[in-house]
Order: sequence, then C-alpha cells, then structure tokens
Amino acid sequence: MSHILLLPVGSAGDVLPFIWLGRQLRARGHEVTMITAAMFEDAARGAGLDFTGVGTKEEFEAVMRDARIWKPYHSTKFIFEYAAKNLGRARDEIRSLCAKEKPALMIGSLLALGARLAREELGIPLVTVHLQPSVILSVHDTPVFLSEAPWLARLPRWLKQLAFAMPNPIERGAMPWVRKACAEAGVKPPRSLMKEWWHSPDGVLLLFPEWFAAPQPDWPQPRYQHTFPLEDLAAEQPLSAELRAFLAAGEKPVVFTPGSANVQAHQFFEAALGAMTALGKRAVFVTRDVTQLPANLPPSIFVAEYAPFGPLVREAAVFVHHGGIGTLSQGFAAGVPQLLMPMAHDQPDNENRLRRLGAGFGIVPKRFTASNVVTALEKLTTDAAFASSAQRCAALIKSGPHTEAMMNWVSALMIGA
Repeated sequence: MSHILLLPVGSAGDVLPFIWLGRQLRARGHEVTMITAAMFEDAARGAGLDFTGVGTKEEFEAVMRDARIWKPYHSTKFIFEYAAKNLGRARDEIRSLCAKEKPALMIGSLLALGARLAREELGIPLVTVHLQPSVILSVHDTPVFLSEAPWLARLPRWLKQLAFAMPNPIERGAMPWVRKACAEAGVKPPRSLMKEWWHSPDGVLLLFPEWFAAPQPDWPQPRYQHTFPLEDLAAEQPLSAELRAFLAAGEKPVVFTPGSANVQAHQFFEAALGAMTALGKRAVFVTRDVTQLPANLPPSIFVAEYAPFGPLVREAAVFVHHGGIGTLSQGFAAGVPQLLMPMAHDQPDNENRLRRLGAGFGIVPKRFTASNVVTALEKLTTDAAFASSAQRCAALIKSGPHTEAMMNWVSALMIGA
C-alpha cells in the first residue's frame, strides 16, 4: 500500500488527532510516518506509527514555558514564528524520506509549513487538517478571536471582508523565514501565509462536525467535513488503578485541567482549590507539571499527571478546562456540562460555540476566581438545561459519521490513486 506522512505542529491537542488519523490509515494497510516534535515519539510509536522527531524535548518545553503562548494576538504571532523557523527541519526530513521512496500523500496541520514547501518543491499532494473552525476566516460565521470582544464577529460583512483583505501583522515575523526557505528550494514564496498557504489546494479535512460549525459559502474547497477524532491514548494509557479507586469512592468529582501545554496555570488551580473548598466537593486535577499546584492539597482532590479524558470525564460532574478543541470535544462526548477559561488561540471561539449549544460557558482569565468558579459550578449543576444540552451533544457524536467515507476521500488524493 501507500506511504503517507503525518505532520502535525503543536501540543498534544494538535498531535493526538493525527495519531487517530494514523490508526485509521494503518488499519487500511498504509505505511504511516509521523514527523513532529520529538516529545511525541512514545505516543506515536505506541500507536504503531513510524516516527521522525523534529527538534528536542528541551526546545519544545522552552516554547511551552514562554509566557507569550497564552496571550491573545501575541500567542498566534509567536506560534507562526516558531513554525516558520522550524519549517526547514520538517522539509529536510521529507526530502530524506523521498530519497528512499516518494510518499503518496502528506497530511499536515495549517502550521506544517515544511510540508507545504515540500508540496511546491517535490510535487507531493498535501491535505491540510483543520481541527477547529476558528482558523477559517469566514465573513458569514466569523470566529470569535477575543473573549472580551465577541462583538467583533458581528461587524458588517463588508467591513470584515475589508479587514481580511488587509495584510495580517500576525504573520509578519514568520515571512522572512518562509521566503528564505523558498529561495533555497527554488519555490515562489507566498505573498501571505493565510491567503495562499493556509488551505492546501489539494484538499482540506475538517475534523469537527456540522452541528458544531455549519459549512459556510466562503469555506475552502475541495474539503471534507467529518467529526471530532476523540483520540486520548486510552488504549495505551488507561486510567490508573488509584484514579479508578478514587472515582468509585464517592460522588462524581469536578475535573480540572488547563491543557497539556499549559505550565503557567497557578491561578487556574488556586481558583479551583478555593472553589472546591467552598463547595465541599471532590475534584481531579490533571496537569503534567505538578509544580504549579497549590501546596497541601486535601485528600478530596486527586492529582494525575496524565489521564485519558474519554473514560475520566464520563465520571465527572462538570469538566473545567482551557477550551482547546480536543479537550472540549471530549467533554461533548462525555455528555457533561463544561466550564472554560479561554485564553488564546481557538479557545474564545470554542467557548462561544459551547455557549451557543447550551452545554456550558466560560469565564475570562482575569475573572477566573474561586468565587466566580463557585457561582458557575452551582449554575451548571442546578440548571437542568445544561445537562440536557450536554447529553444532546453526546448523542450527536455517538450517531456521527463512519470513517469509511472520509478515508475514501483521503485515498482519492494520493499519488497513483
């Protein structure tokens, strides 16, 4: 069968959906190689994928600890520059694999700039994967970019068209790196990453359902819209015996996580502890960096450095998190109300869509205090409308489309198809 390259860029929420895609492709007999940050090697190989690391774990950790990553506007600009600086590494790995055998297809995130360069240079088809609707600049269903300014998405359509047509300052720092790499490869550089490289002309795969974001007239073509991947590595990393015992020992806890990439969540956990103390409730705190937790946590709070959200959140009373699309979708699948603290990236738009669905809402970071979390949790657990809406979302996911049609669409784009 064919050799396919997967090129996600980002944190676990960005990489796990590609591991899910890799599982689907391998089940159909394809050889799959993932090219991404070195820290995901164990997860990729555990799923049976070949793996090529880009950079070191220390470099990735330094990016995650940079304060800019959680600040609106600055976060997107910072991530763009990070992706552009590293595009040569990914492109070199693709070239190396081509020396043995030309892959039939590449599947990459919108920040897989090395893959897009390889498409132009080597003629390998590329599918762009969008995990969230916030990356599609539609004038019809415009994303909410700032939690504190949702009205920007409601501006007149003509004004949004004018704004989207202007040069985007967010990509300014990335463009010198892209132009340099293009010159070295003998490829015409894009005038704008967002306007010319954001969506691959070969195809765009949307991994979120229509009930979460309905197709719009100005969405990219050709495209295929599926549903949430819901990959959480539960097969390889099940709930620990200790966590299962804690869940079974009392009432359903509130599950708190600031996201796998967030190592600056002291405020989040301080507010969580204060709220749980005031309510007298049990909780599970999930974070890979336990140094950001308050000291002397009570026995009513269980700490896990990692837990698969699929089985965990099904046992939760409320799911409280940052609003990343992967985490949000696990909350939908579990059918529990959700409380978000949206900071940057796709999180404000995801919170807006959660609110529209009636399955939860968010608190902006500067108001994410113990007292406000208490008020929010009381509302989410006493108003039956939230639980009803959350369960409706879970039913929609359960009845979602089968992967066969999506895989047929992907297969049709391969070299030699």
